[in-house]
Amino acid sequence: MVTKRDYYEVLGLDKGADEQAIKKAYRKMAMKYHPDKNAGNKESEEKFKELSEAYEVLSDSNKKARYDQFGHAGLGGNGQGGFEGHSGFGGFDDIFGDIFDMFGGGFSNGRKKSGPQKGADLRYELGINFEEAAFGVEKEVNISRHEKCGVCQGTGAKPGKSPKTCSKCNGNGEVRYTQRTPLGQFVNVKTCDACRGEGTVIEDPCGECKGSGKIQKSKKIEIKIPAGVDTGSVIPLRGEGEPGAKGGPSGDLFIVLRVRPHEIFQRDGNDIICEIPITFVQAALGDDLVIPSLDGRIKYKIPEGTQSGTVFRIKGKGIPNLRGYGRGDLYVKAIVEIPKRLNEKQKDLLIKFGEIMGEEGHDQRKGFFDKVKNVFGI
Repeated sequence: MVTKRDYYEVLGLDKGADEQAIKKAYRKMAMKYHPDKNAGNKESEEKFKELSEAYEVLSDSNKKARYDQFGHAGLGGNGQGGFEGHSGFGGFDDIFGDIFDMFGGGFSNGRKKSGPQKGADLRYELGINFEEAAFGVEKEVNISRHEKCGVCQGTGAKPGKSPKTCSKCNGNGEVRYTQRTPLGQFVNVKTCDACRGEGTVIEDPCGECKGSGKIQKSKKIEIKIPAGVDTGSVIPLRGEGEPGAKGGPSGDLFIVLRVRPHEIFQRDGNDIICEIPITFVQAALGDDLVIPSLDGRIKYKIPEGTQSGTVFRIKGKGIPNLRGYGRGDLYVKAIVEIPKRLNEKQKDLLIKFGEIMGEEGHDQRKGFFDKVKNVFGI
């Protein structure tokens, strides 16, 4: 089994390098190993492929985040919202616009456009509830994407016919012309306007796909969502994006998760927080409370004299760790609820209680007013 090199190492960068550093390093090394400058050099060709793969990942914020967290393993996977297409991550068009190669004593951007091309990636936002994010779930999504036309098998030509080699560019997809200047002779390259860079022209287009070689279809895809995911988690599905061109591989589908808020719980990493209202009597005397948790109701005894805002920790009742070991904790915050509507009998009893109680047991109150007396002399 071949072990892939670290992508930062491939580009000669330190881990965590920013976007500008990544782009600069790739441009410099791509110019050195570009196939048009190293024709027939297999070693340079392999290095260029390795560079391009590293740049594709590190120049995309979602892929880079997964790679920084999980390494190469974070880029694999099988795995309600919508999807949007991407023309491919990484901004290679911008990079190659800055790379010039030598041809016949001049410069040319020399990028081959007639070879295999990877299909566009797709992004699909999927909404799940709090419990599904905590414990994992299997979902079925319906995506709409282009697929190879079954009538013409993706050629774009009518059955029995074939695309013809473009006579203007001889199938290269590019037209080169020489320009003489006071600085010397330069070879410029432009996309062929006759075939639009395809290298072939379709004289008899397929009636089903109208010559595109692709048709729009819907497909149901099963997704296995692991326990412990959160909003923003991304699940990559390799090869489930748009089809490639000229024999190139299909793009990828990226499932971006959005976790809906819970009515009771709040999440903090792998921990969850829950506020429980308790009565004055429960706070003063202590009580056995029934606490809600992700695993159902549990009993928890609070001590007498519990103050409003006191937080109790229940270990191992939080969110499972995404990497498969352990769970976070459940934090229960007790909020003492003061009654707003009292009848006369209840008021009389509280007045008598207050007279009997006096300042006894009110340590915080006594401490506060002692400080006021010391500061203000009152």
